[in-house]
Amino acid sequence: MEQDETEEKALAREAARHASARSARANALLHDYVELIGDLLASEGEARPTDIARRLGVSHATAIKAIARLKREGLAHSKPYRGIFLTEAGHALAAEVRARHRVVVDVLLALGVPPEVARTDAEGIEHHVSDATLAAFRAFLRRA
Repeated sequence: MEQDETEEKALAREAARHASARSARANALLHDYVELIGDLLASEGEARPTDIARRLGVSHATAIKAIARLKREGLAHSKPYRGIFLTEAGHALAAEVRARHRVVVDVLLALGVPPEVARTDAEGIEHHVSDATLAAFRAFLRRA
């Protein structure tokens, strides 16, 4: 009986890890769009669907679908004949994603990973790393 409970707990922990990874994958795309829109707004003053699609290497239709999701999630809005704009929540998420990205890049650089590789690898890692791991990365960087 006790072994069954222990095994059940282990299975529940494993299921939770997989659920967390699935959630991170689902949110990764959303995060990439919010971060890019924030960057385009800062550098160009506007984020047009065409520019977003081109920068992410996706079709215009794919970008439009993702933008619609951002709007449903309350992260973005658009204006007729203008681009896409972030809501306050969208700006906050973009800043958080940008900070996570920077920490991951900085850790990889501190480990000796070449800059271009570090930037590329960080694109995937930033979405899957936990807050606890990010805190450990920050502590590592303070010591490095």
